[in-house]
Amino acid sequence: MEAVTLYPIQGGTPTALALQVKSLIDKNGMTITELAKEINYSRPALSQYLSGKYPSDPSEIEQAIANFIASQGGEVTVAERPTVSLAKPAFIESRDATAIIGACQSCQAFTGLGIVVGKSGFGKTHTLKYYARSPKVAYIECDDTMGQRDLVKAIEKSLGLPISYGTIWERVNGIREFFNCHPGYLLIIDEADKLVSKYSQKKMEILRAIFDQSDVGMIIAGEPKLEAQIKSYISRFANRVDFYVALKGLSSNEVRTYLGNFNFEEDAIHEMVVRATNNKNGCFRLLDRTLNNILRVLSMRSPDTSGGTPTITTDMIAKASNMMML
Repeated sequence: MEAVTLYPIQGGTPTALALQVKSLIDKNGMTITELAKEINYSRPALSQYLSGKYPSDPSEIEQAIANFIASQGGEVTVAERPTVSLAKPAFIESRDATAIIGACQSCQAFTGLGIVVGKSGFGKTHTLKYYARSPKVAYIECDDTMGQRDLVKAIEKSLGLPISYGTIWERVNGIREFFNCHPGYLLIIDEADKLVSKYSQKKMEILRAIFDQSDVGMIIAGEPKLEAQIKSYISRFANRVDFYVALKGLSSNEVRTYLGNFNFEEDAIHEMVVRATNNKNGCFRLLDRTLNNILRVLSMRSPDTSGGTPTITTDMIAKASNMMML
């Protein structure tokens, strides 16, 4: 009884399975036409497989051949095909991400107040949401339409508190009581620059009141203008800041690390570095959006039966860019 191992096709080279079945039919005096009829495949398709030139995914024809060999008393061992990973990293430990997480950990451990500022697309929100998966972390994302009651409601919801219909003071007092009864929490307020204007700072004063009178750490995050807003309009907030992080954006090496699972041509990787680091509009978001569309371009191509990682070219990046508004 002969053992047969199935291997992926190498361009123009017959697999061990192809050599084995050809030896078997020669021994039995069969023709390729007779074998094709036996396994219910066309003669040209079988001939292409036996010569190592099969143009499609060979899994089904290999299984049919393996079944035939087994019916003749052979023992078939199927080797796993190598899989190509085209998955993006779930998280990139960039210098910015490390600084944000360090500030979050410190504020949570020491009930401190931290400020995180960075341009849109630098990965601030992505990192804060990543940290918000940790125990005893509440995260809210603000917007321009948010009023005082909306802010309080968002905090209540993030803590799992029942929504109250009392006055703002009563509800804020309930939030303070929660934190004082459950020490060790961190409250993250993202897009906080949308809460501040030269006409009103009442929403930020709500946050200051929670921080001052609660056993809770707090991170206030937003675009670079948040720093100037706090210094100009909310000096009582500014002089309480324990930790400050200003994002710098990705470095060239960090971009290359993020794309390390993929097979980029050097010109293509250089283009991706430029998209992530140029001073005009370079950022993590543009890098990530481009990579998403590259993966879409790859998904529309014919399957690669060689088992290798597909090569990403500047032409693919151009096609990916055509899907986007830059």
